[in-house]
Amino acid sequence: MKPEEFIRILAQAARLKITTRHCYTEEDRKESVADHSWRIALMAMLLSGVDEYRDLDMDKVIRMCLIHDLGESFTGDIPTFEKSGNDADVEDDLFYQWVNTFPEPQRAEWTGLLAEMEALETKEAKLYKALDKLEALISHNESDISTWLPLEYDLQFTYGQENMRFSPYLTQVRALVDDWSREKIEQES
Repeated sequence: MKPEEFIRILAQAARLKITTRHCYTEEDRKESVADHSWRIALMAMLLSGVDEYRDLDMDKVIRMCLIHDLGESFTGDIPTFEKSGNDADVEDDLFYQWVNTFPEPQRAEWTGLLAEMEALETKEAKLYKALDKLEALISHNESDISTWLPLEYDLQFTYGQENMRFSPYLTQVRALVDDWSREKIEQES
């Protein structure tokens, strides 16, 4: 990879640092897509020591976590409850167009990762997707409840549920997050 290509790719990726998500990290500060991507990569790294995942390629999972939302550097983030199929297609098309400008071997690696992530057939892809959903739930619970929209009270208990069922460990973590959500809602009442 030429130094100019390296800088060009990093410049586009840097847009995620200023691309905000729906969730707040603290009073008056919205979470960035980069915040989210970094934390799911950290979650994957932490899980590399859990017996259930010892046979997985956790380096691959971390790579998936790091690149999964880079399409949002072109489109911005659209909350799941507002994102249409067309929005997802546009984001994916722009992401693939960008990746196709990469030099080899990066283009082949990223294209392969993206295909595996979309298919959601491997344990690595399933884990990345579950962590993506789980991190959003955790971030939402960390946000002040005054930032929650009415539809999010139910969404907090249904979002990503199907993505975590394959994993006994994540099912346990999800139960803890659900308890946390209930406590947060009860405290508001």
